[in-house]
Amino acid sequence: MPRVPASSPRAVASLALVEALQRRFVEKLEAWSGQTFTPVVWLRDEGRHGGGVRFAHADSTAFNRASVNVSSVHYDDQPKKKLAGATALSTIIHPANPYAPSLHLHLSHTELRDGQGTWRLMADLNPSHHEATEQACFEEGLRQAAPHLFDAARAQGARYFFIPALGRHRGVTHFYVDDFSSGDFGQDLALAKRVGESTIDTYVELVREALARNPSPSDDERAKQLAYHTLYFFQVLTLDRGTTSGLLVHDQNDLGIMGSLPSRVDRALLRSWEPLVPTPQAALLRALVDALPDEHPAPVTDAVRLQLAQLVRQHYRAHPEALALQAAGDVVPPTVEKHR
Repeated sequence: MPRVPASSPRAVASLALVEALQRRFVEKLEAWSGQTFTPVVWLRDEGRHGGGVRFAHADSTAFNRASVNVSSVHYDDQPKKKLAGATALSTIIHPANPYAPSLHLHLSHTELRDGQGTWRLMADLNPSHHEATEQACFEEGLRQAAPHLFDAARAQGARYFFIPALGRHRGVTHFYVDDFSSGDFGQDLALAKRVGESTIDTYVELVREALARNPSPSDDERAKQLAYHTLYFFQVLTLDRGTTSGLLVHDQNDLGIMGSLPSRVDRALLRSWEPLVPTPQAALLRALVDALPDEHPAPVTDAVRLQLAQLVRQHYRAHPEALALQAAGDVVPPTVEKHR
């Protein structure tokens, strides 16, 4: 069955935007890396409720892991659902070179049955080797794209991406706007376009410059990157509300949802953090570590990612109270509740 498109004009316009941004990003990534991204199609309920396409690449000279995912889910045939539809671009890039920073970019529009619609805009720079000039350049691009939102978005992102157990942030710049609507959909669509284009263009240039400065990283630098990727893995699977919500809503795009995970992590380092994690999250971390291959570094293959997704899903179904321990900014996104 082919993918059934959403009927909402806002969903159609949002999808056109995120697909254009996806093409822009993939073309730029392929141009500087010389690698070809492979498209993977996934369907929601066999296409009746939409689906998506992700372009992915992993374990090459250019990328540790990269995923540029677009999804458009709707419930046009289920008028009793609170959620009419949700359209998103969600991408994570982990370059192979330790000096090239990782990037997370998420732009999504959610429309409720009553016609109300809001945006979530997230862009964060996640380096294993911090360069102040890179951070300043990334922040300036976001400031120019959203001058009236930048300061509040950076502050909210800093709260959301803080890791209490480790007393540090996931990255260095965290731009996060949630549940946003100015009341003018066209104006907000243009805002999302500016944030997306600025983030994509700035990031690709930062990676080019980083690779030119440091083409041959040392073993020590790669070890530092592995430790950082391990922290990223920890934050995503024990704190990230968006990842958890996606896994709890359905199991039809687990590899896409888990596309943010680096391809290798330090199993022993993860286990060392267990005493720092509150109950019942310590049990979740223990289960995640046990699911990883007993190797150093531990490979996070597709089979492992599927197993990790199921473990996260089982944990929160058994311990719904643990959702309160997850990351939050100014508001707690009711993503799961909106799908009921």
